[in-house]
Amino acid sequence: MEQRIPAEVFPPGDFLREELEARELSQADLAEIIGKSPRLVNEIIAAKRSITPETATLLESALGLSAQFWLNLEAHYQLFKVKVDGEEVRKRAELYETYPVTELVRRGWVEPSASIEVLKARILSFYHQEELATPCFHPIAARKASTVAPDAPHSRLLTAWLFRLRQIAEPVKVKPFDLSAMPRLIEELQSRMHEPTAVADIPALLAEYGIRIVFLEPFKGMKVDGVCTWLGENEPLIGMSLRYNRIDNFWFVLLHELGHVRYGDAKTKVIVDEDLGATRTETSQCESRADSYAQRAIIPKGVEADFAALATARISEGRLMQFAAEHALHPGLVVGQLHGRKVLQYSHFRKHLEHVREHLAECACLEGWGKRLN
Repeated sequence: MEQRIPAEVFPPGDFLREELEARELSQADLAEIIGKSPRLVNEIIAAKRSITPETATLLESALGLSAQFWLNLEAHYQLFKVKVDGEEVRKRAELYETYPVTELVRRGWVEPSASIEVLKARILSFYHQEELATPCFHPIAARKASTVAPDAPHSRLLTAWLFRLRQIAEPVKVKPFDLSAMPRLIEELQSRMHEPTAVADIPALLAEYGIRIVFLEPFKGMKVDGVCTWLGENEPLIGMSLRYNRIDNFWFVLLHELGHVRYGDAKTKVIVDEDLGATRTETSQCESRADSYAQRAIIPKGVEADFAALATARISEGRLMQFAAEHALHPGLVVGQLHGRKVLQYSHFRKHLEHVREHLAECACLEGWGKRLN
């Protein structure tokens, strides 16, 4: 007998009933033939039981219709019974492909919803968008690891991090920014470089000079130390990830970003440090300039000669501590500069690289590490 392919979707039991009627066989007869109970045959015909591979093989032997035929009937019928809103699944897939939805919800930046339309509306609100599209943040200057892909500044996670950064910063009240006051700001910062606890003063101090700063926990694998961006033409914002919880990294990244503020970088284009010791490209001149600005702030011109003498001699614990004390610097900053200039192995004097994040725990502009802002 020829195999039949159903034009419509019916339970396989309907076809089995027709076959039995055509052959003038009863359900009991078929049960005897295949060695199964009459109840099994009856439940298949009544669409109360599915046809298994074993049963399909038995029906092939009994009726001459291939096991695949019976399994195909069963598969078509089961698919027909499943009611899936394919359009909603498509919308959800598009939303998750465009935005890091899971992370936005996990961090509490977007409230979850079972409704895809409500969830979409909340995400669009977070990104200040009217319709679904790949979000793009404002121009930034970002200091990152050289292993990050070239398009990292606009990766989904970093873009979300930047939007949250801006969201936290916008309500912060600061005085008008005055570029001419930058040298005075640096002097005030230098007076705080001797003591780790002094980092707690920095947000309020920067606010006095018209600069907002936000400390925001990075996403896993987001190898960005800090960014400089602008809320308005003359409203600088610095964001720091504190991914290296060390006093040397904290101060260098802070001053590096202040260098971008000083030179008005990142107002119109993205600037990315290829960084952390990598060979500079001609597009990274702004980063080199910001690095030099940070280095001069930590080791000012008047101190450079003493630092050079320290760096060229055999560096002992005593000479290191003496230099730090004479120039009101925390030893960790001196060690960081020696490491950065590759005159000291990274394994040496690391005990001086104290942690600083705990001193910022009460900062109104710090989020993450167990702390959530409204």
